[in-house]
Amino acid sequence: MGQVAKDFDLTETAVRAWVKQAELDAGTPDDGMTTTERDELAQLRRENRRLREDVEILKRATAFFVSRRPGERLPVHRGGKQGNHNVKRACELLKVSRSAYYTARAAGPSRRYLRDAELTVKIIEIHDDSKSTYGSPRVHHELRAQGERCSRKRVGRLMRAAGRYRRAPRQWKKTTTPDPPAARRPDLIGRAFGLDPAQPAPPDTRWCGDITYIQTWQGWLYLATVIDLASRRVVGWAVADHLRTDLVADALTNAVTRRRPTPGVVFHSDRGCQYTSTQYANLARDLGITLSVGRRGQCWDNAVAESFFATLKTELIHRHTWPTHTAATSAIFDYIETSHQLNLSSRS
Repeated sequence: MGQVAKDFDLTETAVRAWVKQAELDAGTPDDGMTTTERDELAQLRRENRRLREDVEILKRATAFFVSRRPGERLPVHRGGKQGNHNVKRACELLKVSRSAYYTARAAGPSRRYLRDAELTVKIIEIHDDSKSTYGSPRVHHELRAQGERCSRKRVGRLMRAAGRYRRAPRQWKKTTTPDPPAARRPDLIGRAFGLDPAQPAPPDTRWCGDITYIQTWQGWLYLATVIDLASRRVVGWAVADHLRTDLVADALTNAVTRRRPTPGVVFHSDRGCQYTSTQYANLARDLGITLSVGRRGQCWDNAVAESFFATLKTELIHRHTWPTHTAATSAIFDYIETSHQLNLSSRS
């Protein structure tokens, strides 16, 4: 075998390998593989490698389309020969032409992507200013007030992409205690709470009010409000550590002192025993207030007052713990007299 290698100017190792392979191909028993088996194994390895690459491309494509941000492109290009192969195969799998991919890749961010980025910055600013209490409808309203033209669904999509959500209110609990022997009074509002911009109602002609509970380390604190239905402003309020009629009487007196309405203004409430008491009726008569009450067990008959308390608790009360009555009262004062009034001004 060494002489044969010298005669043909070959290495002895190469000649031995050819001889061994010839014996395998001829069927001589051995632990090796024939040429056909070797070629088949190489082909199977190439197919397996290609399938693994296809699975990797599809995995990245699936993750991309699930969490895709506006303007973001599929990251199939990694540079070099391997990257070019990925681009070609990814385009084949996703049924996209390579020219379209490279054209989009070289074009840069779209106008929609840039606009979304600009709106996202403003949305985050508004959401932070609201202390994470605004949802997409109120954020959209603020954007419109700033002169931005966009849909509410677009605002919702951008808020979800930025991980911004409003605080959800807690479950409602029944707290109204009616007084069965109290005098019956009519419902002079009839759920007519809507506002018509074309024909705005005059202020201080219809009010509504209610009581809510605030938990502190010193015990319960109770808040009574008087809200003007025309402007949705809190025109009077009072807090106390009791639920006697004096609480709602102080809130009504505060509203009359601050607003000085003409006699005959309608005050609407639920059928709580404080609002249907003789003491409250006498005070209303002395102040020139006409009393109105909703139906029993119908919180929607006093929807404006209920809505304000839901917003107050979502945006302020349930976000903190209150060690003392003084701390809670101070925060309520700041919310009613500043934050709530500013929000109403921005909507008007």
